[in-house]
Formats: sequence, structure tokens, C-alpha cells
Amino acid sequence: MQTQLSQTFLNTPQGQEANAILRACVHCGFCNATCPTYQLLGDELDGPRGRIYLIKALLEGTEVTRKTQTHLDRCLTCRACETACPSGVQYDRLADIGRGLIEQQVKRPWRERLKRRALRMVLPHPLRFRLLLRLARLLGPLLPGSLRYLIPPPQPGSAWPVRRHTRQALMLDGCVQPALNPNINAAAARVLDKLGISIQRETFAGCCGALSYHLGAHKEALRFMRRNIDAWWPHIERGAEAVIITASGCAPLVKDYGRLLRDDPAYADKAARISAIAKDISEVISGRDLSALKPAPLPGKIAFHPPCSLQHGQKITNAVENLLSRLGFELAPVADGHLCCGAAGTYSILQPELSRQLLKNKLAALQSGGPECIATANIGCLVHMQSASNIPVKHWIQLLDN
Repeated sequence: MQTQLSQTFLNTPQGQEANAILRACVHCGFCNATCPTYQLLGDELDGPRGRIYLIKALLEGTEVTRKTQTHLDRCLTCRACETACPSGVQYDRLADIGRGLIEQQVKRPWRERLKRRALRMVLPHPLRFRLLLRLARLLGPLLPGSLRYLIPPPQPGSAWPVRRHTRQALMLDGCVQPALNPNINAAAARVLDKLGISIQRETFAGCCGALSYHLGAHKEALRFMRRNIDAWWPHIERGAEAVIITASGCAPLVKDYGRLLRDDPAYADKAARISAIAKDISEVISGRDLSALKPAPLPGKIAFHPPCSLQHGQKITNAVENLLSRLGFELAPVADGHLCCGAAGTYSILQPELSRQLLKNKLAALQSGGPECIATANIGCLVHMQSASNIPVKHWIQLLDN
């Protein structure tokens, strides 16, 4: 794709990166065939190719409006387009650059600004989110149905194993997962304990920064990243061999710390090290001897939903399915497994109508094979699907912990 970026952007690191991405695009349209919003809306500007043209226009100096902002807002950042792209266009990077610039140029209506600010003030902060969740559960019967379905029932926590192994690793607690389902990380720690790995808990680390970053608050996101690095670094110096992540939605950003902080002299080397040792939980377990794990397979089939952040963001495909099969679980067939469920971080809150349409389609596909349970790898997908599913929805690591 030919570009003529304005000097305002061309002389900046972001502009140069965006220019290289744009030039890689051959506008073939393969991306539209896998884009969930294009399939729903049929509008070229609600597909990756159209959004690329909108960002190109922005970078070339064309005045942007709410129309451009709206089409970018509708993007799930599911990255299915990247998997389909024959030219390797890094669409997610381009979208983040475009969103960040548009946030500076186009003022949102006050209601939108308030909603986005509230999300950034609450969700990335575990204590604030926990308190708000408790209040929401108390007021649940008084809330409108459009909000009530977003509030999951409380999940009891469970004990963590005692650290006893020479091999040590860290685990990202995250922001909303400890309140929504505290048993996921505990279950992961128990499974890893059986495989000879102990988890060092670090309570000063929290939100990975993805929520702020994808909402265009890049400086805020970088502060979260630096805080996590500061919390993890002493453990890494003492021999922690990995940062293990059970929420697949967090992993792509943590694995990208090195690039995002490469120009920060105080953090560049540490961030690169974090990125090198950041691992999705499936990467840690795959290929290992699983004889120490003896889970009781469920009586029926399991439908596995691979989150977009797992299959498109991290390019991890079939790893969880293979693990479950090796351990005796029967998997149900699932059509259109590459499509998003509609959770996508804050998308279910900011774009509720599109999100619910995607959820309806995803649950129909997952339940068509008659499973007894749906398994997934991301807390956002889990809670989103749980809100409308007729069968239980669990994190796949919990199936191994019994």
C-alpha cells in the first residue's frame, strides 16, 4: 500500500512504525472474511481493510471525525485478521496507534468519556473492583437487566499449595480475575505443584496494562507495566524462571513489554527479560510428563473455546485441546472456532449490542455438539459466556485440578 504520511507523524517512532505496517498491506480483503464485525454489519469500514484505510487517512493528515472513531471503537481487536493475512500485517499495533492518536484529536461525548474513565478507574484496581462487585451483587435485584446479566455469582476461593520445589515461577494475579474467580490461579498453582513447579505469589503486581492500553490511555498502561516489573524483578533475580499467565487476554501484552518499553532506559532490559519468560499456562504444561495429573474426566463432552488472545494474539493453537485429549477428556466439535465470543476486554460494556450478537452465535456453535461443559482460557470470555450459557463454563485448568 502506498503511503504519504504527514511530516507530523512520519518523524515520530509511532508514525514510522505505522508507515511500515501500512506498506505491508496489499488490500487483498482476506481479513474481512474472518472479521466478526464485518460479518455482522457488512460495512467495509467495520472490517480490518476499511479501518486500515481510516488510520492511513489520519496519518496522512486528513481530518478525523467521530465517524472514524466509531468504526475503530467497533473493532474487537480479536486479531483474527492477522491470522488470515498473507502479508503479515500487524493490525493490532496499527489499531492501537490509531486509537491513541484519535483520542487526542476527537473529543468524545461526555457520557462516553465518563464511562471509559470509570472503567479505567475501577477495573485495573483489584481492591476497588472487588468492593464494587460486592456492592453490585447486593443491589443486583434493583439493577436493570442489561446490567444484571454482567454480574456473575460469587466463586469461593481455595487453598494454594505450600512452596516446596526447587523450580520456582511467578504468576500474574491480574485485576478482575481474583475477584471474579479466585480459584483459577489457585487451581493452576496446584496443577503446577504436581508437575514440580512452585509459585511465588507477588501481591504488588496487578493489572497487566492491557485495559488502559486498548482504551487509548498508553501512558497509564506503561505505568502499570513498570509497576509489575518492579514487583517481579527481585523474584527473577532470585531464580524465578517464568511469569505464568492464566488469563490469555493478559499474555499478549505482557509478552510485548519489551517492545513497548524499549525506549525507556530504566526499564528496557528488564522489560525484554519479562517478555522472554512470560508464558501462557498451556505453554508451561504442554510437552511435559502428565502422569502426575490424574483428573477425573467429566461424564460428557467438553466444548473448548480458544479465546482470540490465545489463538490469534499468542498464536497458540490446539495446545489446550491436545492436553485435554491426552488426559482423557472427550472434546465436542465446534464450528467457527476462530470467531470471537464478544467479550474482548471492555467491549461487552462499551458495545453491548454487537457483543450480545457475537455471544449468541458463539454459544450456539459451542453447544451444538451436546457438551456437558464449556472450557475456555480467559476470565473475560468465561464470565461473558457464563452470563447466557445453559451449561457450566470453566477455565480449562480447573478441569485438571480434581
